[in-house]
Amino acid sequence: MNVLLDTCAFLWLTSDDAALSEKAKTVFQNRDNTVLLSSVSIWEVLVKHQLGKLPLPLAPEAFVRQQCRDHLIDYLPLDEKAVFQLSRLPTLHRDPFDRMLICQAMAHDLVILTADGLISQYPVATLW
Repeated sequence: MNVLLDTCAFLWLTSDDAALSEKAKTVFQNRDNTVLLSSVSIWEVLVKHQLGKLPLPLAPEAFVRQQCRDHLIDYLPLDEKAVFQLSRLPTLHRDPFDRMLICQAMAHDLVILTADGLISQYPVATLW
């Protein structure tokens, strides 16, 4: 299975946060799954850190690189195929980062690992 982490899932998985569901842990730890972190989530981490809303133990760039390396997470760039999905989305979710993750999942047939119930209202597969 190809799994796209939403930003919270990435942060919770890499810190083993109590908010993480057992199902999410199992999916994440299954090495038969390809786990992806979107460039959109990296952007979100950088923005929130810069605004003082996301303290990190390292500079954001170093933190993301280290966590992806340590947890065998691959990167997913944002491409035009995904961006063009945006015009097809109803405005159920107002967060622009999450909307682009939804677009990427639609464009690339990915399952989103997320606790965000609004994301599951879109025509994408989700797990939590």
